[in-house]
Amino acid sequence: MKQCELCKSPANIYCDPDRANLCWDCDKKVHGANFLVAKHTRTLLCHACQSPSPWRSSGLNLTPVVSVCGDCVKGRDRAESRIELGGDDIGGGTVYECDNNSDDGDDVDEHGEEDYGGEEEEEENQVVPGGLSSPPHPISTSSSSTDEESSSRSSSCRETANSMISRNRLRENNKL
Repeated sequence: MKQCELCKSPANIYCDPDRANLCWDCDKKVHGANFLVAKHTRTLLCHACQSPSPWRSSGLNLTPVVSVCGDCVKGRDRAESRIELGGDDIGGGTVYECDNNSDDGDDVDEHGEEDYGGEEEEEENQVVPGGLSSPPHPISTSSSSTDEESSSRSSSCRETANSMISRNRLRENNKL
């Protein structure tokens, strides 16, 4: 097991410029000293075998994380996600298969990014032009809204959009 060069605790990071294995605390002390050493590129060590993982970072204070190298990931794949719980190494434990199809409540899209209900979020976070000439009309909550009110709101929105387009055209023409 690789040890921290300063305190002899288990190492979590390898600093390339310093050529030193460091634990999280010593890394924070060393690379938090000034902005020059904070620029050092550090490699996270594999949590399982402590070889360099593909994850690199720099900065004053790295957040403690767990990383795994490619070889350990491949080794886990070869073991077919089997986990032995209890017992000793002679075979006294029970072997369980991991259920890779279980729904643990995490919503992850096809790109591996978490999905937090994007459709609803997109409706709430729409881009609005900054140069509106009049404030937006309040939304009526009463059920007695008439067609005249909605058509006047629509025409007001069209007028605002048309005036913005006209201003943009004027700016473009002035640039020419």
